[in-house]
Amino acid sequence: MKTFEYNAIVPRQSKSYQVCTFCAPASEILQFATIDRISRDKKGTVKGFQRPQVSNHIQQIRDYLDKDEAILPNAIVVAFLSDAIIDVGKQRTGSITINVRDHVPGFVVDGQQRLTALSDLPEKDFEVYVSAVVCDTEEELRKQFILINNTRPLPKQLIYELLPTVSGLPHALQSRSVAASIVEELNYNEESSLKGQIKQHTNPSGVLQDTTFQKIIMSSLKDGCMRQLSENGENLDACFLILSEYFAAVQTVFCHSWVEHKPKSSRLVHSAGLIAMGYLLEFIHSTTGATRRDDFIPVLEKLKPHTAWTSGTWVFSEDNRRPWNGLQFIPRDYMELSQYMIRCLKKNSWQ
Repeated sequence: MKTFEYNAIVPRQSKSYQVCTFCAPASEILQFATIDRISRDKKGTVKGFQRPQVSNHIQQIRDYLDKDEAILPNAIVVAFLSDAIIDVGKQRTGSITINVRDHVPGFVVDGQQRLTALSDLPEKDFEVYVSAVVCDTEEELRKQFILINNTRPLPKQLIYELLPTVSGLPHALQSRSVAASIVEELNYNEESSLKGQIKQHTNPSGVLQDTTFQKIIMSSLKDGCMRQLSENGENLDACFLILSEYFAAVQTVFCHSWVEHKPKSSRLVHSAGLIAMGYLLEFIHSTTGATRRDDFIPVLEKLKPHTAWTSGTWVFSEDNRRPWNGLQFIPRDYMELSQYMIRCLKKNSWQ
């Protein structure tokens, strides 16, 4: 076991968490704290929370810190799950003792790029401020990471992907958390028709935007078929199932506009097309009660001749024609597209 001990300032803050600030060489911080980058295990479970390294940003920090006049007044935030003891003395001064046993007890919550840059300057004995917080569980640690970074320039997609792993979040994040949980199932459940197709920090090769599906889900949970499923006593599995079945039908009917396409080559996999298809799902379900792909496919087949996902022109009306790739991810465009498709279905008396 290796022990680190530092003088600390211990402010009076939360009754739930112990916090303190101390000063330590960057080389020592990396001995008791790790940068736990977000990933998923073989079962699709989220591990870690930090975003990937930003090489250019790290290089810029490194170039600055290598100068003799460099300073770094911003603190590195480290959370501990164990092996960190904070003692409080008089006038809020005290100490922190960190024990490193068979594992590193600390996790860098904020400042990973700065710390990485400093680790590349081993010859420079550079000390930095460390703000430490002691958490009881990994869920509490992730919650602190989300709340600390939610108001700072951190990718929203990363925060949204972590939301399903914590509870007790502010109300504004609760609906997003539910939507993110369903998107996670759509992307990693072996039974999902969208498995591996949704772009996330843990799946950068995906094509479909995760925030687009979150938008579809949040709208439906607020005033759509998913709200009805919830009110009927169904759980989130029913919401996952109807989305998976519907988009299985979409991929079957419009396979030539979906398979091996990206948003630039097909408006069906573009956010504008996906949102419009989300509204179409609501219309079909409310009119027919469809929940399975075999129910959706005959309806979508009626729509197929009237679409222009990869070429041609959208004929919304005689005086409103749009090139296939002229639709953008703005409310006017995806609402116009969804209303057009609904009119086409009604006109063809598909019922």
